[in-house]
Amino acid sequence: MTEATSYRTSFNDTDWSLLVGLPQSVVWAASAVEPDSAHRSMLESEAGLRAIAEGRESGSPLVEAVAAEVLNRVAGDPDLGEEPAVVVTPPDPQVFVDDCLTHARQVVALLAGRVDEGDAGAYRHWLVAIANEVVEAAPSGGVLGFGGQQVTVAEQDFVHRLNIALGD
Repeated sequence: MTEATSYRTSFNDTDWSLLVGLPQSVVWAASAVEPDSAHRSMLESEAGLRAIAEGRESGSPLVEAVAAEVLNRVAGDPDLGEEPAVVVTPPDPQVFVDDCLTHARQVVALLAGRVDEGDAGAYRHWLVAIANEVVEAAPSGGVLGFGGQQVTVAEQDFVHRLNIALGD
């Protein structure tokens, strides 16, 4: 049994689902924090999926296991050109963002004492990297894709709040 496989068996189904669901929740929350066009939201979703996929090569068995599971669940591998870009438009983006941050705090508590600090830190760092990839995917505002602001204050605030929730 590999170390990545052993991580899966170290958590009950509820805890594992929280670990696996949080990266995608970060993608959706980072995208939802700033109202955008469908095209920009699609670019953000694709950037988030690529950032999740990069976790398979992180060097952290925990991150690698979670990334592989996320990709397995969404049934797409961006390295193979399979990008099932799912755009989630919540009715109340702030509630969605708050739920994501609550889950981030829950994950920190879940990982404490259950995995080594290197893997816990790698998981937290990976989540912030995902958020950064999403908010940097396409500028907000502008006309016909020209001009606008690369990362808005609201997006910066979300990444900052995510860092705080993760204890970084």
